[in-house]
Amino acid sequence: MSLPLDPIIEVTGVQNAFGSHVVHHDLNLQVMRGEVLGLVGGSGSGKSVLMNTILGLREPQAGTVRVLGTDIASASPCALIALSRRWGVLFQNGALFSALSVRENVKAPMREHTDLSDRLMNELADLRISLAGLEPDAGAKLPAELSGGMRKRAALARALALDPELLFLDEPTAGLDPIAAAAFDELILELKATLGLTVFMVTHDLDSLHTICDRVAVLADQKVEIVAPINELLRSNHPWVKEYFHGPRGRAALGGNGQMGIGA
Repeated sequence: MSLPLDPIIEVTGVQNAFGSHVVHHDLNLQVMRGEVLGLVGGSGSGKSVLMNTILGLREPQAGTVRVLGTDIASASPCALIALSRRWGVLFQNGALFSALSVRENVKAPMREHTDLSDRLMNELADLRISLAGLEPDAGAKLPAELSGGMRKRAALARALALDPELLFLDEPTAGLDPIAAAAFDELILELKATLGLTVFMVTHDLDSLHTICDRVAVLADQKVEIVAPINELLRSNHPWVKEYFHGPRGRAALGGNGQMGIGA
């Protein structure tokens, strides 16, 4: 796929460390407008740390992060609040408010960032719930009354509450059965096409990487070593890439013979 050369996220020379333990050193990454970029890496490589740095939840020891043209470090609190209205985040495990209904969860960002009437917020929340592929009656349910796949969709509906341009997904299919995970992948593709979203996705899911990602960024050795479409990535000789993508699970995702599996 040919992507416009319009970076929506620019990470330059970032260093993250916890005491003497360096997680990222001189890390660089660009995410282009309109793409789905998958971020992969081994356990402890700092995938979630990088996402939190991009979101402004963590200040790096060095380097710069620009999102939608705004320098995260130098932006005023008001500018950061305005910027956060332009993205949506689906955290690991959904992070839904357990005491609130799905509809009230989806309305939470609207209550924080808008002055809409409750009636209009209800209408918009129900629309987001429908966009996320849930039945209308799901809005009245508590998160505990939903299946794992439905909770992920409810969390996605909340991430879409403010019509974001940019969507962050942290392990969105983790814990889902293969059928639910595949359905979630298809939903992301539909939303990208319908809403024109740019998606930054942290994932271990090989099927998701093959199915929905325009490019994949490999986080290894404290930096982003490779950013490439999956077919190009598979030709890399980097040791971690070879172990991850050409191991038993990787071969299964490729259909066992180096070719894309059915539905990829």
